[in-house]
Amino acid sequence: MKKSEKYFLLVSLLICAITGIIFVPAIPQNETYHNFADKRVILEVANFMDVISNVPFVIVGIIGITFCAKKLFKKEERTIFLCYFVFFCGVFLTGFGSAFYHLSPTTSSLVWDRLPMTIAFTSLFSAIVSERINKKLGFGLLFPLLGVGVCSIAYWYVSECYGAGDLRFYALVQFVPLTFIPIIIMLFPSKYTRGKDLLLAVGFYGLSKIFETLDKQIFELLGGIVSGHTLKHLSAAFAIYLLLRMLKRRELKRPKNILLQKNFQKNQGIYEK
Repeated sequence: MKKSEKYFLLVSLLICAITGIIFVPAIPQNETYHNFADKRVILEVANFMDVISNVPFVIVGIIGITFCAKKLFKKEERTIFLCYFVFFCGVFLTGFGSAFYHLSPTTSSLVWDRLPMTIAFTSLFSAIVSERINKKLGFGLLFPLLGVGVCSIAYWYVSECYGAGDLRFYALVQFVPLTFIPIIIMLFPSKYTRGKDLLLAVGFYGLSKIFETLDKQIFELLGGIVSGHTLKHLSAAFAIYLLLRMLKRRELKRPKNILLQKNFQKNQGIYEK
């Protein structure tokens, strides 16, 4: 498939997603969403397991922020790692926002869970576009997409306050990047190794959504030891760890052509200096 055809496919899918969400009726926040399976109070902390399972987000967020901050000093990688830096900031804040929400689950506190998540979704999408499609395009999308994400949360919350809750645009901000990332991975090869780690991370995030859907069923199946929502947090955090591991271990792919290999080795020497 030619590059122009790949771009056309992505733009077409995006137009279909935006058009489709416009014609879908408004989606209010279902209040039963806050009724999680595991309500145990441990160490005087309400909903302890759903709260404490956010700690991995904070830990991997700190490690990711530290790693990406060092990469920002390298000019050839700065724009890409700025996107990842913002992503891990979003992950770090998600740990606190989600813990705050689960202490007392309400629609109002849910804002602080979803807001940092939009930061993570949009910045990760920008990073993938930067790596696989165009560095300038990905970086150029970063701040506009962050703004769109924040606006989607503001629109949803204000609509809830006026009794006409509408989650459509937040759903678009969350699921379009997560749907497009696997498509971009398949259509646009990376110049880096360890691309399978990214697919594995996407897979574990998909698994976390299944755990979330089966919250009560898993809690009952496991005899009240751990709920689906707690496993959702752990699975999602592990997906982010896999992404961080990929960033730490990957290398530039060596070209097959002999002349290109010589140029590659020369450039590698420059980068190492």
